[in-house]
Amino acid sequence: MIDAIAEPPDRPAASGGPPVQEQYILPNERVVMVDNSAVQSSKGTIAVRVPALHDHVITAKLNVPANAKALQEAQHHLESALVALEREHPSDPSGVGVTVAWGIPYFHHYIPALGKGSDFFKAGTRYPAYLPVDLMTSKTEGRTVYALQDARTFPSDQPPPGFGPVRLEQNDVAVLLRSDSIANIKAATDAIFGSGSNQAGSLFTVTSIRQGFSGGGFYGQQGLPSKLALAANIPGARSIPPQSQGFLGFATTLVSNMGPDNIPSLETLPGLTDQWPNGYFKQGTTMHLSHLYQDLEAWYDKTYPLYADRVQAMLQPGLNPAPAPGTFALQPPGPTEAQVAEGVKRYHSFGHTGSMSPVDSTPKQETTNYGKSYPSGTTIPVRGDFDTLDNPFHYTSDPAGDHYSTRPAAGLHFIMFQPTIGIFNTVRLAMDGHYPDKTLPLSPRSIHAGINSVLTTTHRQNYLIPPRRHRSFPLAEFLAP
Repeated sequence: MIDAIAEPPDRPAASGGPPVQEQYILPNERVVMVDNSAVQSSKGTIAVRVPALHDHVITAKLNVPANAKALQEAQHHLESALVALEREHPSDPSGVGVTVAWGIPYFHHYIPALGKGSDFFKAGTRYPAYLPVDLMTSKTEGRTVYALQDARTFPSDQPPPGFGPVRLEQNDVAVLLRSDSIANIKAATDAIFGSGSNQAGSLFTVTSIRQGFSGGGFYGQQGLPSKLALAANIPGARSIPPQSQGFLGFATTLVSNMGPDNIPSLETLPGLTDQWPNGYFKQGTTMHLSHLYQDLEAWYDKTYPLYADRVQAMLQPGLNPAPAPGTFALQPPGPTEAQVAEGVKRYHSFGHTGSMSPVDSTPKQETTNYGKSYPSGTTIPVRGDFDTLDNPFHYTSDPAGDHYSTRPAAGLHFIMFQPTIGIFNTVRLAMDGHYPDKTLPLSPRSIHAGINSVLTTTHRQNYLIPPRRHRSFPLAEFLAP
């Protein structure tokens, strides 16, 4: 349906060079300048990335014996399939961007110890000692903390009635596919999960398929969130701004709200991890993946019926929005922690974006390990989330455990890339008003706590994304027979 109703965006010409090592970076995303008059204190144009129209995430358990020979053969098999795919399709939105991420169960079960020494590790290094170390969190907590951590729940996490607690998943691998063409997504899915002799599907048992969409309305056309929610008869769909990038009516890919260049990589910012200058996972990152329901009826018609209320809930209290609904968000630098706390005293509320601004960006001017300088307030994480009508997934191997339904529902497959899961946890806690040195005096699911009251999380898991050179069964080459 998406291919029938949305023209693929114009994209810059592909560079023709080899794909970048940073798997999470999707090259050749077009940046457009759009009017930002929705908030009177931020008039003018604003730069927004045009995301791929289609996003799919496929999670899986491994169907491979836990021994060196089998894993090394699987490593070669998967990499051959990926290289063949890249010969046919460039690694950008006009082709298909492929990101392979690995969960803690893979490392814990399949890589218990490294039998061979190398420039990166000593022979005999055991799990988890070969994983990247989160230096900042380790210093704060007085113990070794790794960049990849198990997923946790947060104060505002509240399951829907009858659903049970948030499911903290234990997949071995997740593959993110991004493209303007559903045919290219299908080609990538077949290459990785198909059953042919040149495909790698025999290595995996698929646990979920998550499909979604973003954008489509950057050129004066009706966007995909509006069109598809209306077609699915989702409650509240008629209130979605026609050109909105997402169901809630605000852009999520502002250039200024996304970590620039390779700043989300493990090694880029000095002092975050131990991967500079020659870590095995250098040019990799961590990824958080979750699913959330979005209550559009409450957002548009019940809880926040006025556009001004939605702007203040999404951004920060006290803003004076223009009368016409906009689709954009607050640019950094946002409010400080003290300003957020002062806003709570004055307005008895805080905004979604504003609450996270004190902890999701550089606190001072930073020069990266690559010699590039960024000003104070530069965002560190990169969002990759996309809307969905899955309920909660397009496919699940455990329909009962995942409470699968064929009835469409407004949802969000949330993805965030950042150097460490410690950073994600800090940002996510701030979304609930919990900071390292204080907790704001509001219930985290209150209608005064940003947009939390209209979001319901069902699943979470964290992953490590290796650099492209190690994307296929990382560390398997160091296992001893």
